[in-house]
Amino acid sequence: MDVKEVDALRAARTPTVVRFEELVARVSQPVLRFLLRRTDAESAADVLSDTLLVLWRRLDDVPAEAELPWAYAVAKSCLANHRRGQRRHHALVAKIILLDPPADADPPEEDLDLSEALQRLPPDDQEILRLWAWEQLEPRDIAAVLDVSANVASVRLHRAKKKLAAALKDPGSSRTQTRQGKE
Repeated sequence: MDVKEVDALRAARTPTVVRFEELVARVSQPVLRFLLRRTDAESAADVLSDTLLVLWRRLDDVPAEAELPWAYAVAKSCLANHRRGQRRHHALVAKIILLDPPADADPPEEDLDLSEALQRLPPDDQEILRLWAWEQLEPRDIAAVLDVSANVASVRLHRAKKKLAAALKDPGSSRTQTRQGKE
């Protein structure tokens, strides 16, 4: 590219593009440092890209007097999304391994005990425990999924954990064994 072509490209830039380039020049390094203090370098680079994409899409919303704090808030949100994605990915990998373990691998006895104990719980308790353990949801998020208040979700989760702990302490009792013993 010669000098004339570079000048022509610069002249063709819109004010929006120029504003975004200037914003990126001011915030990208501080935001990257902010992210590196919170995650590894690879994740920080990914989250910075996501952050810049949000800044581009919402360029008109960026307050001129508080660009950097606004960029930090966007980066924090993007990092939370990234971490949720990583947790879902790891949970999915673990689930796949559980569902399709290597042929030579026997599941640990604790996993079998946990699975059996979970199966003995009522379906509602199983669901809330799965949302909490597998989906990594907090009670307020579980509340949204179950369409109940956060307090109700928190109480149900607490009770389900207690029931699961009791079921794990008494691995021999299942519903069918209890019914057969009463007959």
